Amino acid sequence: MSERGGHFWDFVEGRVPAPPAAATLGFDLIAVDPDAGTIEVRFTADESMLNPAGNVQGGFLAAMLDDTLGPCVVATLPAGGFAPTVDLHVQYLRPASPGRLVGTGRVVHRTRSLAFLAGELRDPSGALLATATATARIQLP
Repeated sequence: MSERGGHFWDFVEGRVPAPPAAATLGFDLIAVDPDAGTIEVRFTADESMLNPAGNVQGGFLAAMLDDTLGPCVVATLPAGGFAPTVDLHVQYLRPASPGRLVGTGRVVHRTRSLAFLAGELRDPSGALLATATATARIQLP
């Protein structure tokens, strides 16, 4: 991975700390394949993320999906490139308990200025918790 540059790769290789949002979500990169446009990320949902019912609040699950899909496309860009999310649609399928959650994402289609993304969030048993689709605006250096 050292042939790639930019903040994402600097973070992956430990040259810079995790962005604050990623740190809050307990972001841990499992695998990324920029050529295939795929990523797998682990998150840690802690007690501070719970709603009154004792489940992980949906906004945190949406943030986890956004923090899966964003890096998925940024990993494909040249150093200095960025891809802010312009649209995120989340479907919540079942409650999430605190603990480790795994996000997977993929670039479905990419043009010069937009990327269309899809992802899933699962619990440790593999049960599907939420899905998302997103659009990101590609900003090249």
